[in-house]
Amino acid sequence: MNVSEVTAALSRHLPGVLRWSGALARSLRGHNIALAGKHSGSANTDALTLADLSIQELIVAALRDADPMLRTCRIEAEETTGDLLRFASAGELVLAIDPIDGTKQYRDRTGNGYAVMLHLRNRETVLYSLVFVPECGANGAWVEVHDGRVRTGPDDCARPARDVLDGLKPVERTILPEAKKVYVIGFQDRDPQRALDLAALGLEGHTSETMAGSIYELMARGEYGGSLIHSPNVYDFPVSLHIARSLGGDALWVRDRRPVTFGETWVDDRANMIRLPGIVACSPSRATLDRLCELARDWNPNRYAADA
Repeated sequence: MNVSEVTAALSRHLPGVLRWSGALARSLRGHNIALAGKHSGSANTDALTLADLSIQELIVAALRDADPMLRTCRIEAEETTGDLLRFASAGELVLAIDPIDGTKQYRDRTGNGYAVMLHLRNRETVLYSLVFVPECGANGAWVEVHDGRVRTGPDDCARPARDVLDGLKPVERTILPEAKKVYVIGFQDRDPQRALDLAALGLEGHTSETMAGSIYELMARGEYGGSLIHSPNVYDFPVSLHIARSLGGDALWVRDRRPVTFGETWVDDRANMIRLPGIVACSPSRATLDRLCELARDWNPNRYAADA
């Protein structure tokens, strides 16, 4: 399969689709759209809305119809809606969708950092990422990662989405600051304590409750220096990995500092998600990676206390 042709199709067709999806998310947010159905015990994981289901339906249909080549990829989606059976059941390339990243704050109207996102990956790494943050700034904001370049900046609805992205200058790693803020998530009810633990490193840990914005946009423009995540899922976290690697850093398993790949996954039946095992540190900064791995290397690798 020609990877460059697949990424070209995604970069050509999907920006408009994510912009439409963001507009739908903003509109639906004004209504009571909360749904039940997830019971992992984590408030962040279990949040579900009609917007998650509707937007996934839209994105899957766009992938199905935009280019026949996209249907030769496997698809992994956080929800179950959409014509998922039209896509390959086996193969090297995976399209992954998170229709509403940050569903809890989206549903509860406690922040505007939710995002619509998708990425393409193989077993080893991420090949293309696109994120739209609908309520970042006046018209939303973009993050696109492709061919080792990270682009981020505001949307302009008066112009085609692809034109807006093409007009954004790639991020220059050499001028990004050594950001001290780090996103901490996945440690269940221990997230606040784990965030506080980072102070010993001279870093500033933030949970989903204290981070104002989307981690992808914040990492891309250098306000956040990375993340420390327990058993990240394969729908949203890989975009952070892609940003970090494209800016000279990496995502590492803290237990042995190996670069993260996607050959090691497990099915979290409580959340109905595919996850990576253990704790992962992710940062564009090699120094931050070293400190995070040293801090967390002996922390409990089991996500749920009952599994310890």
